[in-house]
Amino acid sequence: MKRSITIMALLLSLVGVMAFGLNAVNQQPGLTGKPVPKTKKDSVASVKAFEQVYKVLMSPRCMNCHPSGDVPLQGDDSHLHEMLPKRGHDGKGVFAMKCANCHQPNNTVGVHTPPGNPDWHLPPANMKMVFQGKTAHELAKQLVDPKQNGNKSMKQLLEHADDGLVLAGWNPGEGRTTPPMSHAAFKKAWETWIKTGAYAPKRK
Repeated sequence: MKRSITIMALLLSLVGVMAFGLNAVNQQPGLTGKPVPKTKKDSVASVKAFEQVYKVLMSPRCMNCHPSGDVPLQGDDSHLHEMLPKRGHDGKGVFAMKCANCHQPNNTVGVHTPPGNPDWHLPPANMKMVFQGKTAHELAKQLVDPKQNGNKSMKQLLEHADDGLVLAGWNPGEGRTTPPMSHAAFKKAWETWIKTGAYAPKRK
């Protein structure tokens, strides 16, 4: 009888340890792929924040590198790149026309000269992440879908606001406009959108 009670106590202890472990794992942002939410879900606040995010993503500084085709866009009017470079499988160009041939690690001195960044590229061919022509609803849905956003988790999406190429949009070189709000304001809107539920605006 005592032996049965002892075995039962051990089993209950083991179950308790396993339950505690699983609960701890579920609260680890790096293990679930999603961050622990710091604010409650709020569809109204989330949609309002994305409307600000959308204005930045549709500005030339973002959209020019997220075209619907395989040729990047250029200028504040987002016309086709005059040299007609192609995306290539890795997003860095094809043959001798590699992005890095003209886009150096830093901006070239002068008005309307090539802007620079050490990792200048388009999204790769297998994950084009098109912004051009997308409605706010379509783009919001695309951004949170790992099959369309470069396999990013919600945690990685939060971190993406400080990506090097994202930041380059606010340092585009002479003769180019910057996005319609500061990077700090964009980052705040981006984080608010995600942390309040990453809701998409209604279809229009």
